[in-house]
Amino acid sequence: MAQDIKLIVVDIDGTISGDANQVNEPVKQAIKAAQAKGVNVAIATGRMYRSAVRFHELIGSDMPLISYQGAFIKDPKTEELVGHWPVDIEQALSLLDDLGEFATNDQLSIHIYVNDELYVRKMTAQTEAYAERSKVGVKVVGDLREFLTSQTTEHPPTKILALSDTAELVTEMLRVLKGRYTPQQLYLTKSVATFFEATNPIANKGTAVKHLAENILGFSRSQVLAIGDNFNDLEMIEYAGTGVVMGNAPDGLKDFGDWVAPTVEENGVAAAIAKFVL
Repeated sequence: MAQDIKLIVVDIDGTISGDANQVNEPVKQAIKAAQAKGVNVAIATGRMYRSAVRFHELIGSDMPLISYQGAFIKDPKTEELVGHWPVDIEQALSLLDDLGEFATNDQLSIHIYVNDELYVRKMTAQTEAYAERSKVGVKVVGDLREFLTSQTTEHPPTKILALSDTAELVTEMLRVLKGRYTPQQLYLTKSVATFFEATNPIANKGTAVKHLAENILGFSRSQVLAIGDNFNDLEMIEYAGTGVVMGNAPDGLKDFGDWVAPTVEENGVAAAIAKFVL
């Protein structure tokens, strides 16, 4: 069933990386076999660029790296910033106010990303766990509104992330805030059940993968295989000629894929590459 795939785009968490925060050997070998056939392999992740580079190296990718849900695309080989679509500062300040309504009893940890650095009001258990898994430093700055307004307009935030202890709170935040912001103002999504994410409306993985495939590499969408496991992967799965959803994905996402792969712990990416590329 191998097809004329020229570009494979994979998410990190829940797709090439599972509980161990590593890439299993069968997945590495399948990617290497695809690359040996001349297929390009790229990463598209919600992670910070600096947190994703390790995985880029683990799979031996030589493509630009799509990070922050597509808002920040950088080529690790040349260090060239290929594309950056930050959040408008006024929208960011407005969203901070709105998130404050849900942040009662410290149920929410709010992260602001500027110049690939992570800024928070204070350290929380959620932020500590996030920093440990992402292997990134955290800058504590107190009041985030004050911090953002002290920034020059050259450095608006790339992304705003709110981490909750409960998936229900994130679902409710998405429902309420999608009613307050149009898709032309902010792109709102969740990357895992407890992560609420906000980026520039042009920035999603679908737009970024289209840019990489068509504008940078000169491929058509029919030559793209995209593999992901959560709702922040929806746009790239819909864009790709072949969209694969991981077996560990939420049920609502599985309806959008051309095929449902085994789970991340069962090396579903290796199975997808074997089926559609090798």
